[in-house]
Amino acid sequence: MNTTRRQFLASAAAGSLLLPSCVRRAGKPVPGSLVGPSAETGHRLRVGQFPPPAREEKHAVVIVGGGVAGLAAARKLQQLGCGDFLLLELEPEPGGNSRSGENSVSPYPWGAHYVTLPGEDATEVLELYEELGLITGKNADGLPVYEESALVADPSERLFLNGRWQEDLLPTSGATGLDRGEFERFHTLITHFKAARGNDGARAFTIPVDRSSTDPRFTALDQITARQWLHSENLHSERLHWYLDYVCRDDFGGTIDQVSAWAAVHYFASRNGRAANADPDVVLTWPNGNGWLIGQLREPVAAKIRTRHLAWSVAPNSEGKVQIDAFDFESNQSVRFQANTAIVCTPWFVTRKIVQPLSRNPDFPLEYGPWVSANLTLRELPAGAGFGPAWDNVFYNSRSLGYVVATHQSLAQPKGPTVITWYAALCDGPAAAEREKAAARSHAQWCEIILEDLRRVHPEIDALVRNIDVCVWGHGMIRPVPGVLCHPGRKQMAQPAGAIHFAHSDLSGFSVFEEAYTRGVQAAKAAAHPLAPFSA
Repeated sequence: MNTTRRQFLASAAAGSLLLPSCVRRAGKPVPGSLVGPSAETGHRLRVGQFPPPAREEKHAVVIVGGGVAGLAAARKLQQLGCGDFLLLELEPEPGGNSRSGENSVSPYPWGAHYVTLPGEDATEVLELYEELGLITGKNADGLPVYEESALVADPSERLFLNGRWQEDLLPTSGATGLDRGEFERFHTLITHFKAARGNDGARAFTIPVDRSSTDPRFTALDQITARQWLHSENLHSERLHWYLDYVCRDDFGGTIDQVSAWAAVHYFASRNGRAANADPDVVLTWPNGNGWLIGQLREPVAAKIRTRHLAWSVAPNSEGKVQIDAFDFESNQSVRFQANTAIVCTPWFVTRKIVQPLSRNPDFPLEYGPWVSANLTLRELPAGAGFGPAWDNVFYNSRSLGYVVATHQSLAQPKGPTVITWYAALCDGPAAAEREKAAARSHAQWCEIILEDLRRVHPEIDALVRNIDVCVWGHGMIRPVPGVLCHPGRKQMAQPAGAIHFAHSDLSGFSVFEEAYTRGVQAAKAAAHPLAPFSA
């Protein structure tokens, strides 16, 4: 039996990112620009020295941070009848690392680009998908029917290995008998974990993460790295190690030497969603990735969003309510917001700086992995030997994560111009050092790094490129290193501080849409009582 990645999900490396030595692309420089979060704007928190507030506003609820959690909180507040709220977002547009863009060829993602089928524990997400029309009904067995246009079109995945493309991402082409035997044993382990329940009756691994079992038989995996776990199970295949390393870099922004075994197993074993019209491993995606979901969350609350506002102080006031001071970059003034309650939806490293006082400094490491993504507009999709073009295209033994094709979901003829989104988790060295190197590179340097990686699989790529826009995510996502996910302090971080509530996927220990959305909804429900407008 040749087990594939699809079967792992349904039933349940060497080198560094290339930095060429000033290799130049023939002809003119590649058009494009560096885009993305403004490090200079965000770093104003380090400098401080904000002017005193020039004016004051009052609201029932103020939400700080417009990522998935913040938008989810805003939407839920409106549904609950609490219309007197305001959302403050630092960037020119909300969405966090699920933001997207668009050009004359296609919409495209800048970060997160798919969601998995939610399982029965993800009740808030299932409810959202019904409200958005992603779930259009249920069959006789009660299984959800998903909107066909959102299900990833075939072929969904391929891997470049031994000079050719193969279907699926598990490196089976040319694998030895030892490799295949270890693939099967890994498959068996994941099958066991998918079915397992703890002594508390909860699934061993599920989404949201805090609905997983706390049984020590499973939480012990959070004390070791993914590679240590593989060795403990006598799994030494180089190909299997590469595959799990790819998974960890893709979902968690870290290598198998950095990510905990619990997180690595959770990636596979938590995927227990089912559908009437799709296999369990099929994902939901759109040309602009999770930017489509951001648009759905933003639309009903757009009038309540203030962009280019940096909240620099969130503190209780003398009446037991909350005072939020924010700098408005448009007017170059600070504004004071008085609120009955606040929902802080910023990454924890920001939350610790702005919430006054905040005594909760967890005694475990919080790491943030830097990322880079790039959208390349091409004259047409490049060719390649072996399996044909797919939505997700990965290169064996590359330190990049390959690319996804924005136009893959289009019903139109796949010939002609397209946009591909290339990704890399910058995790080959300490996060701070990788962040500094990434920020120092010019657009031209990034273009050469990206093209050098793509030339390995598409030698003709230079002739096809029309434009490359590059986005550097300095703090792309929290990294679930050993000791974070199952530490009691992580759950304590989510507890309210008086009238201040917290919601962000950081509180879950890793960055996925389902975790951020659920925390935003939960915080909104807690903050929405009473629903009365602000009272002095």
